[in-house]
Amino acid sequence: MNTEILARVQFAFTVAFHYIYPPLSIGLGFILVIMEGMYLRTGQEAYKLMTKFWIKIFALIFGIGVATGIVMEFEFGTNWATYSKYVGDIFGSALAAEGIFAFALESGFLGVLLFGWNRVSPGVHYFSTIMVFIGSMFSAVWIVVANSWQQTPAGYHIVGEGVHARAEITDFWAMVFNPSSVERLSHVWIGALLAGAFFVLSVNAYYIIKKKHIEIAQKGFKIALIVAIAASYLQLFTGHKSADGVAKNQPAKLAALEGHFKASGPADMYLLGYVDKKNQETYGLKIPGGLSFLLYQNTSQHVTGLQSFPEKDRPSQLNAIFQFYHIMVAIGMLLIALSTWAAFQWYRGRLFDSKWLMLSFIWAGILPQIANQVGWFAAEMGRQPWVVYGLLRTSDAFSKSVHANQVLFSIILFGLVYLTLFVLFIYLLNKKIVHGPSLDKE
Repeated sequence: MNTEILARVQFAFTVAFHYIYPPLSIGLGFILVIMEGMYLRTGQEAYKLMTKFWIKIFALIFGIGVATGIVMEFEFGTNWATYSKYVGDIFGSALAAEGIFAFALESGFLGVLLFGWNRVSPGVHYFSTIMVFIGSMFSAVWIVVANSWQQTPAGYHIVGEGVHARAEITDFWAMVFNPSSVERLSHVWIGALLAGAFFVLSVNAYYIIKKKHIEIAQKGFKIALIVAIAASYLQLFTGHKSADGVAKNQPAKLAALEGHFKASGPADMYLLGYVDKKNQETYGLKIPGGLSFLLYQNTSQHVTGLQSFPEKDRPSQLNAIFQFYHIMVAIGMLLIALSTWAAFQWYRGRLFDSKWLMLSFIWAGILPQIANQVGWFAAEMGRQPWVVYGLLRTSDAFSKSVHANQVLFSIILFGLVYLTLFVLFIYLLNKKIVHGPSLDKE
């Protein structure tokens, strides 16, 4: 493989591994706010024990997330020097804001959250819990803003020409509120809530099946289920708004996501299928005119297809983009169905009677993580061949002085380090889950 492909593989690997943790931090942070709020409201020891237990899990996730996130910023300088020069003014502002307004807030109050029990008042401790959650939300804001600017650039002008060209901010708020940032941020936030909620559901379902910590597990399960129900339905709305934005701002990406080739014509919506790039055909189970109706409420409305764009301006990995996108959608619908069925069982007073339902939630804990990952893959691969949409091609953005063997060596090295971190994370997570919420001091 050439240097460009290896550099892309390395960045995709490091980002994908890192992105296991921030959504869990955001989602779990929100649930911690609810749990501790319930403790302050009711005074019940069960809510205090579950809060202290999940704070330990949150700290572990936060620590691994920080360690794996730092690497990416170095990769900008080593493997993507041209890109870094081009977007430095934009990304520098967003990442500086993330460090000042988000990471400092989250990490500063994390100490009180972890060690403040019996050292500060309950009100101050709860305030710290809220601040940690808000800090995690702000982190997502600035990272998504920076990424969204790559998708839909705004509030900038280009200074210099050729290899010396770079984007400079002319309107900071136009850059922040670029055409896709709000829609994409809401989609990311809700995906994070789903990741946190189903993680808590999974662990508590395990306790319920094992008949351990029953009172705490059942109360925690109900809290997480309420979040899961609300978030799963909200994700339908945010996903639709995001698709509308892609149709308007990145029509080539939308055509790739849906396997739509015709230059102009009504577009079908595929439930599943296969994209034949060579013959420019998509085969599978479809709703005729479904995409046209979804976007314009008219099954006859024309939708721009891939044949409208020169081949050099189309995403290359069409079938992969199509499959990733449809996996994300399928998981989203499955989460809606599962959480809705559980809500119905709760209404009937039989929520914890079915072992199969609890087993389903144990395994469903991984589904939001898969959906978050494949959703990002589809979004980033669908932007290709542009690293900054319409302005800078990926093939022009990587470092020309870095050789393929150097990148390959670093991929192997990072792979070993990240494998070690993941094994350590799973070991410590399992240890804490097996121990469970209790009065015992660790």
